[in-house]
Amino acid sequence: MPYAQPLWRQIRDDLRAKIRAGIYPPGSKLPSARLLAEEYDTSHMTIRRALDSMIELGELVGRMGIGVFVADASEQDA
Repeated sequence: MPYAQPLWRQIRDDLRAKIRAGIYPPGSKLPSARLLAEEYDTSHMTIRRALDSMIELGELVGRMGIGVFVADASEQDA
């Protein structure tokens, strides 16, 4: 039986696919964690885990009190 990937990783991979497809282009703001939790029918903490992993890798940029944005190529290289 294959190993099931944790939900936060599935969400992370789906967000990456949406970024690649241009649904969330560089510089665009992602929906709030609350809206993403509703969209993926999961908890706020699961969404935070997915977003935080992408922020750590430089794929997203969190701006306190403003939101989470798709990193521009220049931000990813920094």
